[in-house]
Amino acid sequence: MQPGQMAYDRAITVFSPDGRLFQVEYARESVRRGTATAGVVYKDGVVLVADRRIANPKLAESSSVEKIHKVDDHIGAATAGLVADARVLVDYARLTSQINRVTYNEPISLEMLVRAVCDYKQQYTQFGGVRPFGTALLIGGCDDTGIHLFETDPSGSLTSFKASSIGGNRAPVMELFEQRYRVGMEADEAILLALEGLQQSMEEPGNLSSVEICTIDTESGFRRLPADEIAKYVARLPSQAKPTKG
Repeated sequence: MQPGQMAYDRAITVFSPDGRLFQVEYARESVRRGTATAGVVYKDGVVLVADRRIANPKLAESSSVEKIHKVDDHIGAATAGLVADARVLVDYARLTSQINRVTYNEPISLEMLVRAVCDYKQQYTQFGGVRPFGTALLIGGCDDTGIHLFETDPSGSLTSFKASSIGGNRAPVMELFEQRYRVGMEADEAILLALEGLQQSMEEPGNLSSVEICTIDTESGFRRLPADEIAKYVARLPSQAKPTKG
């Protein structure tokens, strides 16, 4: 960074001459340094898949790291970036959802919840004495308007996707989704596609031992898949298939 640019690097409230907020860009870099998370919309719902790998796999319990959270019976959120920041945003999303239930006696719409979370994130990009949230969220679920998957970033922007990925090494995951995604997929197909996408982001493609999978659909709502069921899906991936003996 040039010496003249350093003044714009020290405060969230100051734009650089070329219209950049450096602290927001650094927050996005924090997301890119996290492990990958993916979401895929299928015929009856959304699947969220997250890589829970941690720095010390030999001693730490990967199950203690939660990257997919239940927000409401019909909404789930997957995170990438700073885990502590993500937890604060998930708690805010849960509170917003429950306030809507108590006030209107009905579940909150997915887009309304996502906009509320993004408005909250955006506030931390325009006031002094705070920093942006160093996390991105994939928020998926079902409501009266249909099945949706939203991606949010530290700036507070939101985009709706049919399939998306956040976190480290995102490009090959998105390339795979662009090639292989089709509207009206069954749940099994969507889970396998999301897992295959997660593999694309890994330096060791076969290492899916710490993956976390949740589905949110119109029938059963939010469901976290148990470890034995996840293992069965992982075994069906092309790279996991055992060669046949000749």
